[in-house]
Amino acid sequence: MEIHLWWLEMDLAAKEWLRENLGAASLPDHVLAAVTASGGVVVDGTLTTREWEFIETQSEFVD
Repeated sequence: MEIHLWWLEMDLAAKEWLRENLGAASLPDHVLAAVTASGGVVVDGTLTTREWEFIETQSEFVD
């Protein structure tokens, strides 16, 4: 599922962590849980380059 679809479903604390830790090599458990509960997929403990780019450039526009 594309990030712009699951981003809206994710809790604010997880969104803030992702924005503050752009490009993190691994995500803490609470963020992993929020991503998967919202419909996102985590591969190798982090997000894809495309998802990180969305968070950096567009995520605040869709909140």
